[in-house]
Amino acid sequence: MDCPKESCGIFAVYNHPEAAKLTYFGLYALQHRGQESAGIVSSDGRQIFEYKAMGLVPDIFTEEILSKLKGHIALGHVRYSTTGSSLLSNAQPFRVYYSGKTFAIAHNGNFINAKRLRSELEKKGSIFQTTMDSEIFLHLIARDLHLGLEQAIVNSMKKVKGAYSMVIMTEDSLIAIRDPNGFRPLCLGRINSGYVIASETCAFDLVDAEYVRDIKPGEILIIDKNGIRSIYTESKRISHCIFELIYFARPDSIVFGENVYLFRKRQGMLLAREYPIEADLVMPFPDSGNYAAIGYAQASGIPFEMGMIRNHYVGRTFIQPSQSMRDFGVKVKLNPVKELLRGKRVIIVEDSIIRGTTARTRVNTLKKIGAKEVHMLVSCPPHRYPCVYGIDFSTKGELIAARKTVEEIRKFLGLNSLGYLSIESLVKATKIPKEKLCLACFTGDYPVPLEEEFDKYCFEKAIVNISP
Repeated sequence: MDCPKESCGIFAVYNHPEAAKLTYFGLYALQHRGQESAGIVSSDGRQIFEYKAMGLVPDIFTEEILSKLKGHIALGHVRYSTTGSSLLSNAQPFRVYYSGKTFAIAHNGNFINAKRLRSELEKKGSIFQTTMDSEIFLHLIARDLHLGLEQAIVNSMKKVKGAYSMVIMTEDSLIAIRDPNGFRPLCLGRINSGYVIASETCAFDLVDAEYVRDIKPGEILIIDKNGIRSIYTESKRISHCIFELIYFARPDSIVFGENVYLFRKRQGMLLAREYPIEADLVMPFPDSGNYAAIGYAQASGIPFEMGMIRNHYVGRTFIQPSQSMRDFGVKVKLNPVKELLRGKRVIIVEDSIIRGTTARTRVNTLKKIGAKEVHMLVSCPPHRYPCVYGIDFSTKGELIAARKTVEEIRKFLGLNSLGYLSIESLVKATKIPKEKLCLACFTGDYPVPLEEEFDKYCFEKAIVNISP
């Protein structure tokens, strides 16, 4: 796959008579954040109910299953694995029973010191059930639970490093936690007399919940029978992941205070300023570059066209063709409109180029059908450094821009020209100050210092800037 993948999406409900069904719809809205597995745990205040499986949300949950997930509290999760294999045992929410109480956790992000913490905990007698870094947090809480749950969470946050937006559910409460840097989004909403928590605001829209605010970096937000209250730990350098806005978030969401659709349009408009190209049409490879392509077309005056048609009914599995049908996996998803593109000078707007293999196949398809010129503009800078905070390009060797110059990439893809949006214009497309964004995948400036094992695994002698 040439597309980056996110680690997961979270949706939780407190004080609603159909909490599990509401969570189902919330996860449905967040399906783009993880397609490997999904799960829901619920509580009636005394007993915990659970169902998890591999696959997509609508394939996993039936009316019968949802009717068995009783209670007014629920926590749901969709997963794509970044730490831990793609197995049912690693599906979330992950649930444990300790000292007379049940804890279920749903986590979005990545602990960069997971290997060291796991080793230390195992030496002290902890026995792990999964390979997920999320389980580490529950083990840390368990060791300090004699101090009270809230203090145990505060102490655990001091020990983990990296990106984490997560929610913990007990029999009678929900606890939302966001790392001190605020890498990943997490927001609070209201529905009638209850509360909802979600990775993105688009999930609120589907269930008619009202967005209240983002969970703040370093915040522990507790919802129980006494209402809602927060504990604020020490926040650090705010480092919102820019790739949430560029790629992961749904365009109808508000993330880090930004309307995602309008942000992506501004990217395209700024691309038009940096790369004024004479062409007959502007097009995306659906759906990744759609909104930046609209922005480029509007700013440049060049017509916008959907030159590639996406098959929206391609499932996770299909009958594999013979070896003679080369690049079938790419062709089955997108097909060009030959009569539209033949003899034309085409500008393709993409949101990113990670490995380059899929883009190369698609460009070759356009050349074969007779496109006169094919130019590609990318609405972000080149990805030269791996992400250690929960995005699936975790080693430098996977990134084409880490190994090739822009000119070499252009030749590899078979393009007439290739241009990337500058970091200055990318930041300008947001309303967020540069110092409050994580741009590490472009610059190598990592807001949280890396653990030694991450350094060796990811960088292969890369030059990395570590921020204090």
